[in-house]
Amino acid sequence: MSAPLTLGHRLQRLFLTGLLTLLPLWLTWVVVKFVFVLLGDLSKPMVEPTLRGIAEGNPMTFGWLVEPWVQNALALVATVLVILLVGWLTRRVIGQRLLGWFEALVARIPLASTIYGSARKLLDILQTKPDGTQRVVLIDFPHNEMKTLGFVTRVMREQGTGRELAAVYVPTTPNPTSGYLEIVPMEKITPTDWNVDQAMSFIISGGAVAPDTIPFSPPAARPADTAGTT
Repeated sequence: MSAPLTLGHRLQRLFLTGLLTLLPLWLTWVVVKFVFVLLGDLSKPMVEPTLRGIAEGNPMTFGWLVEPWVQNALALVATVLVILLVGWLTRRVIGQRLLGWFEALVARIPLASTIYGSARKLLDILQTKPDGTQRVVLIDFPHNEMKTLGFVTRVMREQGTGRELAAVYVPTTPNPTSGYLEIVPMEKITPTDWNVDQAMSFIISGGAVAPDTIPFSPPAARPADTAGTT
């Protein structure tokens, strides 16, 4: 018969249970708040003066428009509407022409053209299916007994030997917008059958959202299937 738990042990168990229950909710709140504040800040410089002018013109009726929470909410709504409008225009001929004009303008600015062009290429690569190479892979990191998830963005060849090398973008958890760039020999890469959405869910959740099985060794290093042999 086990000894009864002391008050300290009971409080410790309750604290850990509550912490593990609230931690996913807190992480969700932090990410959502970061995205909402970031989106809202984009429209604040235009929304705040407009709301302030309306409130000053008729303070008895519209004085509430100067409240910070109202300005933040309307700035967020304005940004979301702009994003939806851009998405709608991009699917139309006129939107594609405007986007082409904007990209031509950015291309004339030395630093901006490099940043925009690189980001545009990375997003285009992640949104398209790879040609001959699996997009989502595992590579040795930080050593050969550990693996990390990455996205193949380009396949190159080693100068002199012609050996195939892959440029692999390794995102960090839980923010996949930052990460590392690794150049890995193709024979050291472990391909997966994941798509980009599954990989992003795995990264953002810290590995909690994952399949039951996953390849670990590169195909060349896996033992041969001896089933049925004597």
